[in-house]
Amino acid sequence: MNKNLEFEIVDIKDIEICRYLCDELMSYQKSKAILFPEAFNGMNFDTRMKKSCENTVDSQIIICKDKDKPIGYAFSTIETASKESAEFSPEWAPKSDSAEFRGFYPDWLEIPQKIGCLSNIYIKDEYRGIGLGYKFIEKSLSWLRNFSEVKYILVYISNGNDDALKFYQNNGFKFSHDVFGGFITAMFTLAIQ
Repeated sequence: MNKNLEFEIVDIKDIEICRYLCDELMSYQKSKAILFPEAFNGMNFDTRMKKSCENTVDSQIIICKDKDKPIGYAFSTIETASKESAEFSPEWAPKSDSAEFRGFYPDWLEIPQKIGCLSNIYIKDEYRGIGLGYKFIEKSLSWLRNFSEVKYILVYISNGNDDALKFYQNNGFKFSHDVFGGFITAMFTLAIQ
């Protein structure tokens, strides 16, 4: 791994440092999408990451820099799963009355309860394949597992992003359910190992 790469925790008030990386992630996800690629038109830093920070119990942002240039980040949250949040559908989400279009939380999850969410990991193309993803997941899961009231950690993978799906499977996540008719695949792992 490049010796110039440094990881740091970013204070929530400094979230803007992730704006361009988050927008790149949304573009990348759109380029991979098979189902509803147009739904990504409404996804960006403001509608995804910033909005998530406003609606969580707690959050952590880890950024990786190469000589002070941000080249990747991981964003994790602690959320309260409630009946209302289980039925919530963001503005950008594909819409349908079908039962297959259920939301972010699985039917098997007892609510209310707090859950951990590994919301985003993104690494610029030229830095992929050198182990940064594993560092991000290790640091993020360590933080999420510090919350004793959290039993489950969820991750949401956009459709068509098979590399991300394999990455999370290789890191112990198992299929939970499809979100919004397969637009997103939800996977989970236990918080207590």
